[in-house]
Amino acid sequence: MKMMTYAEGIREGMSIRMRENPNVVLFGEDVGAFGGCFGVSAGMIDEFGPDRVRDTPISEGAIVGCAVGAAATGLRPIAELMFCDFLTVGMDQLVNQAAKMRYMFGGKISMPMVLRMPAGAGTGAAAQHSQSLEAWVTHVPGLKVVYPSTAEDALGLMLSAIDDDNPVVYFENKLLMGVKSEVKSLEPIPLGKGRIVREGGDLSIITYGRQVFDALKAAEELAKEGIEAEVVDLRSLYPLDTELMEQSISKTHKAIVFTEEVKRGGYGGELSAIIGEEMFDYLDAPVARIGALNTPVPFAPNLEQYYMPNEKDVIAAARKMF
Repeated sequence: MKMMTYAEGIREGMSIRMRENPNVVLFGEDVGAFGGCFGVSAGMIDEFGPDRVRDTPISEGAIVGCAVGAAATGLRPIAELMFCDFLTVGMDQLVNQAAKMRYMFGGKISMPMVLRMPAGAGTGAAAQHSQSLEAWVTHVPGLKVVYPSTAEDALGLMLSAIDDDNPVVYFENKLLMGVKSEVKSLEPIPLGKGRIVREGGDLSIITYGRQVFDALKAAEELAKEGIEAEVVDLRSLYPLDTELMEQSISKTHKAIVFTEEVKRGGYGGELSAIIGEEMFDYLDAPVARIGALNTPVPFAPNLEQYYMPNEKDVIAAARKMF
């Protein structure tokens, strides 16, 4: 058992597989000597060299396209976009190529690529560098999507993402990069398996990423009022652990879906619909959905905090159910 930051967990997962397999490579803007925009790949160029840890031009279309070509021809690339917002520039390569090539070629090729994307607000990076775009990629058949919340999950999900023969979009929350947590295992975590972070019998809070920690804060406050909330960390957005969701909701009979993304058209709406369609008989109250405000992310710190959902929103939604 050891303590690692979230960023160290991501790095360790990549490094483990790069030590084992010379076909695993990392590239992106400033991932080499600079060590990545958030320091995730610090020191990796010293261990693996500039042929396997490569800095790229400032062209996300080229980065994602290079990953697609490399994966199709035998490598297992890890491509980093500095911010998930920049996926807009590489969307054709991801959605129309990576996600569809294995299917359209009848399974005769593999597409083992990982696309790393830091996401989320709270750093004062303004509207073009602070979005949460997981709804875009979870919508696309052919893509797998993960979003870890702890160092151990970051490490284990990275191992599984690299091992997978399909394209995996790997979200990283910027505010979690320096957060330390215990790492008890260096083993892969299967895609599609969530975990119960806090057990409770009165209410299920379905969430992922940084919101896991806000959900835990809300659960502690609600416990003072006699409401025991269960916090479900999905970890994997697709494949999705609907069995775990059902297991929790069948026990608590109430659900809050809590995400950082803009509420309108968000992945939280998909989760709410799944609960409503497949778990309706368990519910004693409508599903509550919490997300960010319907606006670009503000730059001003006070407005940015106002824009972002937090534990107070969860507490207010929970109180309405009891």
